[in-house]
Amino acid sequence: MTVPSDQDRSEEAGLPAPPADGPGLFGDAPQPSVAPATPYRVLARKYRPTTFDDLIGQETTVRILRNAFALGRVAHAFMLTGVRGVGKTTTARIIARALNCTGPDGKGGPTADPCGVCPNCVAILADRHPDVLEMDAASRTGVDDVREIIEATRFRPMQGRMKVFIIDEVHMLSRNAFNALLKTLEEPPAQVTFIFATTELRKVPVTVLSRCQTFALRRVPQVMLAAHFDRIAQAEHVRFAPDALSLIARAADGSVRDGLSLLDQAIAQGTLDGEGGTDAAPIGMDLVADMLGLADRGLVFDLLDAVLEGRPDRALDITTDVYERGGDLGVLLGDMLELVHTVSRIKAIPALRDNPELPEAERQRGAALAERVPVPVLGRTWQMLLKGLAEVEQAPDRRQAAEMILIRLCYVADLPPPGDLVRRVMGQDAAATPLPVSTPAPNGSSGVQGNGALAPAMSSGGGDGERSIRMVANGGMRVADVPRPAPQTAPQVAPEPQPVAPPRTWREAVAYVSGRDAMLHGHLRHATHVVTFAPPLIEIRVERNSLPGLARRLESLLREGTGDPAWQVRLSDAQGEPTLAEQGAEIIQLHRAAAAAHPLVQAVMEVFPTARLGEVTDHALDDYGLPPEEMAGGALAPDLEFAPLDADLVDEDDLDTDDFA
Repeated sequence: MTVPSDQDRSEEAGLPAPPADGPGLFGDAPQPSVAPATPYRVLARKYRPTTFDDLIGQETTVRILRNAFALGRVAHAFMLTGVRGVGKTTTARIIARALNCTGPDGKGGPTADPCGVCPNCVAILADRHPDVLEMDAASRTGVDDVREIIEATRFRPMQGRMKVFIIDEVHMLSRNAFNALLKTLEEPPAQVTFIFATTELRKVPVTVLSRCQTFALRRVPQVMLAAHFDRIAQAEHVRFAPDALSLIARAADGSVRDGLSLLDQAIAQGTLDGEGGTDAAPIGMDLVADMLGLADRGLVFDLLDAVLEGRPDRALDITTDVYERGGDLGVLLGDMLELVHTVSRIKAIPALRDNPELPEAERQRGAALAERVPVPVLGRTWQMLLKGLAEVEQAPDRRQAAEMILIRLCYVADLPPPGDLVRRVMGQDAAATPLPVSTPAPNGSSGVQGNGALAPAMSSGGGDGERSIRMVANGGMRVADVPRPAPQTAPQVAPEPQPVAPPRTWREAVAYVSGRDAMLHGHLRHATHVVTFAPPLIEIRVERNSLPGLARRLESLLREGTGDPAWQVRLSDAQGEPTLAEQGAEIIQLHRAAAAAHPLVQAVMEVFPTARLGEVTDHALDDYGLPPEEMAGGALAPDLEFAPLDADLVDEDDLDTDDFA
């Protein structure tokens, strides 16, 4: 049945036909449908890499994957790790396309260069391929979700060659979910590939990592990011100043996606302000800095100059200007902290002055600062800024806290270093002449005394032997004429352990126990009083609540170690000598008294009345805090020897105290 048109009905009724493009008899003609506007795609999605060649900054990973496809050695499970926005999920999708690509003719196999036109490539690019399944482990963390994946692995692919399961943020899976996945992950079906992505590799169980090939995607360097953003800006017909792109690349912190989001925002802001067009001025650094909430880099340099010169008025003028423009002074302090680090690196590595990764302003002004500011001042500024940032976060008013930190920095700028302060106290105006920390002695031992001054080594000997007077509490004993080992030209069979020389003093006996029975050694040192030491007979008094069977354990160790069964350890009720720990504490008190009476210390105390004397350390003492037993006949608290005022400080951990006493 045919429905008559308006023109046919008009002719039958003798009426003129309506115009073809006019309204009909039964209403207005339907308007032609207008295609909806294509929604805008952000740059991070629009310029997402589709091939391995498009990935930037991941040359090592791309080379390994290309070789794996060329050799046919593609793993069944991958673990992609790295910071956010470096391309983990993108790499996973490229691997999925490479596994399922069939080529333009439909006959191709797995390849590292997917064609992009076959049905599988097109479907994966459109996120609608039935055999490439993506799961967000942040929202699906349970065992049931993993069981769905395990059940899906039992069926063959519906369209492609391989079933690919991409699990993002895999570290969010629960422990039971990981355990449920282990067996399938170790022996998956031939047509299944797992690709995991995570930003927290340490949270992934080792049992899962051992079943995957792990690829660590690196942060993209700033120079490479800036060049990449420049190419995208040109494709979008927008112009940027090089410094503006460098600022965006630095704010991206190695993340391509974060940088593209900032670039998208800068394009929107710059083009509305009349910049960035083909015929207009390029988008500059000032606009990008305002968008990011950062202070001008030159302004940060000016602020650091004012702080280091001790000019609080200039520093507060700069902070007022930044605050009135809407800047965050906490962020400004963070920029100063980063700038101090940059200047310190330039000072430590002069080659950075010609490094193209640094902006021109930082290379020039940073090098100038590195020339005139010493390392101790930079280190002090870093520490104060680091602690100041925590104060800003806790303070009720961020501006007040930031300005107080800058004022403190300005008034600390003219504070002399500790070495200069000591010289002023002693009335010496000469500049310090640093001394070497250690000077090798002729016999190869260190020539540094415990107080940092240079002195002859306290070990004697010549020829093939060396006599040491150092008492070691970790099981070693004083041994005379230790022969120096000759160079070995062939492997030697280790000799059987020989009995050690019997201890000659109670302290040597306790030191012998140290490396063999730690608990017994502690009780001998802190709770045992020697009454009589007449080898092979030892009489001791043991304090209450001490180690049960202490005498018997000590006797057994001495008999086994020396090979002499005549050793006897008896308990006594006599008072005996103080314990080794008590003797060491007495030595420490005597040293503190001697140090407090020294003229230099008293002069410092007069200048700083609230100062207190810290721990006094004498490296000439042994591990029990006692002088060597050869020196025990002398005074327990000899006069302290102080290093020259211009000597460098020596850390206790840097001293090799086994070579001298």
